[in-house]
Amino acid sequence: MAKDAVIVISGGMDSVTLLHEYKDQIGLAVTFDYGSTQNDRERQYAVLHCKRLGIKHIIIPLDFMHKYFKSALLESPEAIPEGNYDDANMKSTVVPFRNGIMLAIACGIAESNGLKRVMIANHAGDHTIYPDCRQEFVDAMSHAMRAGTYEGIEIFAPYTGISKTDIARHGKRLGIDYSETYSCYKGGAKHCGKCGTCRERREALRDAGIADTTEYLSDAEDGGEKQ
Repeated sequence: MAKDAVIVISGGMDSVTLLHEYKDQIGLAVTFDYGSTQNDRERQYAVLHCKRLGIKHIIIPLDFMHKYFKSALLESPEAIPEGNYDDANMKSTVVPFRNGIMLAIACGIAESNGLKRVMIANHAGDHTIYPDCRQEFVDAMSHAMRAGTYEGIEIFAPYTGISKTDIARHGKRLGIDYSETYSCYKGGAKHCGKCGTCRERREALRDAGIADTTEYLSDAEDGGEKQ
């Protein structure tokens, strides 16, 4: 298949899996630097995987989001709640319309580069927390992009209906080393092990039968045993 897609890649488990699974269809990868707590750590892995696969990669700063938007992800590690990924307090990590903004920019980049699709790695576990990860949003945004471009750019979001564990199973088949990804919302050198994304990462790797070599601060606090 022709390389006809732009992928939005953060450097987390989901987008890195999407990158590897559809590498033969990706003409350009885009990472957005919007000043979130985990941006710097994630971005390193986006660069690493794109370079390894020989996929052109660009980083676009969106510093206005950090300045003007309200979200715990844009504040400090201390603002990030701990607990399960589906807890109500995780709503504080919503960055308003983040995916809408990023997809709109990626759409313009796609049409400017003669590409037809924009790939995004949202999944079913995101639905209860993040409105711009839900199927109805993806469908509506894709419709708007088709209507607003000469080339009829569309969104390709193949993980929308599956879990993070399912994504990890895809990665296992592809031989992805998930130690070369980053998930923690607190953005430290080691994963905290306590925030929602760390908990979700642990569960997904465990349930997919993948050895979790991630270094978690919480393990050190608990005497070195993984939860």
